[in-house]
Amino acid sequence: MELCDRIDPAAARIGAVNTLVFTETGIEGSNTDGYGFIANLRAHGVNPAAGPVLILGAGGAARAIAAALQDEGAPVTFCNRTERNAIALAAALPPANVLPWEYRSAALGDYALLVNTTSLGMVHHQPLEISLAASNPHLAVADIVYAPLETELLQTARAHNLLAVEGLGMLLHQAVPGFTAWFGVAPTVDAELYRIVSGA
Repeated sequence: MELCDRIDPAAARIGAVNTLVFTETGIEGSNTDGYGFIANLRAHGVNPAAGPVLILGAGGAARAIAAALQDEGAPVTFCNRTERNAIALAAALPPANVLPWEYRSAALGDYALLVNTTSLGMVHHQPLEISLAASNPHLAVADIVYAPLETELLQTARAHNLLAVEGLGMLLHQAVPGFTAWFGVAPTVDAELYRIVSGA
């Protein structure tokens, strides 16, 4: 962030930049993680402000996604294997809450959206152990993992007739602002782009 002459409000709030645009007046820094996540939710018919959100994980992606959801008006709760990291992140993004990791399954009836921002479930990583049996029947389940495209979490969500939001969409949507700034063309995230990127 120190290299930037200007930083957009979203990047400043979460303290992270992932996109640089070089202009005649200097370097502009932004973070597109939150934008990409929210755009992907909407593309799947999910209202980001529909209700309380449980976020699994407390890393950089969790921070950006939580801030974007809070900006939409959604209450956010962090749940992380190392609870002190969740507590620190909640303190950085008030009025976020913290749920102990061992209660992640039992508490799902209280949430409208579940978001996995951990590496659990990714290829060559440990599985994400969570039961959706106690879920709110209107729960939407989002996994930002995109390798594999269909994680075990998403498969389980579909088996429970819950709306599942895959991670590739976030990856594609978050690239849109940077691509637009760099090349002057706003790409469309559609089925054809999904097919090309996924190799399906």
